[in-house]
Amino acid sequence: MVKINGKLMEADGMKLVDYLASAGYDEKKIAVEINEEIVPKSCYSETKFCDGDTVEVVSFVGGG
Repeated sequence: MVKINGKLMEADGMKLVDYLASAGYDEKKIAVEINEEIVPKSCYSETKFCDGDTVEVVSFVGGG
């Protein structure tokens, strides 16, 4: 099980880039942290979730 934004999901072995696409995220407007470490955008396609990972996806919101 992988905890993504506070929810447990069956995502062991899933690539980060595939999860982001399936969840509808725009890679240009987010930051991803796995186990309290920021994942560089250049690593999204090669990063896989492992059992026990904690993932946070943060969206940037403009305002003024």
